[in-house]
Amino acid sequence: MNILVTGANGQLGNEMRVLSAENQQHTYFFTDVQELDICDEQAIRAFVTDNRVDVIVNCAAYTAVDKAEDNPELCDKLNHIAPGYLAAAAEACGAAMIQVSTDYVFDGIGHIPYTEEVTPCPNSVYGSTKLAGEQAVMEKCSRAMVIRTAWLYSIYGNNFVKTMLRLGETYSILRVVEDQIGSPTYTEDLSKLLVSMIQTDKYGIYQAHNEGVCSWAEFARTIFKLANMNVTVESIPSSEYPTKAIRPLNSRMDTSKLIEYGFNKLPKWQDGLMRYIAIFKNQNL
Repeated sequence: MNILVTGANGQLGNEMRVLSAENQQHTYFFTDVQELDICDEQAIRAFVTDNRVDVIVNCAAYTAVDKAEDNPELCDKLNHIAPGYLAAAAEACGAAMIQVSTDYVFDGIGHIPYTEEVTPCPNSVYGSTKLAGEQAVMEKCSRAMVIRTAWLYSIYGNNFVKTMLRLGETYSILRVVEDQIGSPTYTEDLSKLLVSMIQTDKYGIYQAHNEGVCSWAEFARTIFKLANMNVTVESIPSSEYPTKAIRPLNSRMDTSKLIEYGFNKLPKWQDGLMRYIAIFKNQNL
């Protein structure tokens, strides 16, 4: 199969690039804005047609959650309009598409894990545009999968784990939010799931993250424990760490549909973090 991965320079796209070396039965095209502007509808159609693309995996997105509140048009262009272009191009060529989405499509009220059947209700520009992107993809491509994930981190790019490890080198006490609950997701684990999904026709909406839940504060404590860093994490409520965009307090998502449709759930979040920290130390990232 010929597989197009957009957003190839991001956290997940880079991980897909590494994993592709283990799946040489497929031909991969890794693009970012320099190689393919996903906001250019004609360029997308030409690329997909000329390269006889069988599957599009869209890892590209506008992910600056707070900046999105001040840049709604650009955020919508990347998170909503562009995925629609990709989906339409896929449909025209008989290709399939995987769209990566987010827990931010939910408002985060309550304590029960969201299932795929729950009606989304985003409360931020980022969440609203990602939901619109989901809908565009599902409407325009009959062979589409949407994969909602949460709290991504990777050895590539910037993320919470890297920020904590960097701050831990300077500070002995850090204050971290305790009342936002979710599931940290290691891109290495998520990318393996995406590769397994590429080879199926089990289309629809799925939710995937490393198993188990924690708060950001608990996540931080575990990071420092595994990294053998003597840092005290003080728990604070979200009200003491105001942000322009509202964060979901409850990012729990039910991932049982993965098993129901023959996919493997991701490992526990502590397991993913342990492997990440080992790589981090070895590479001195």
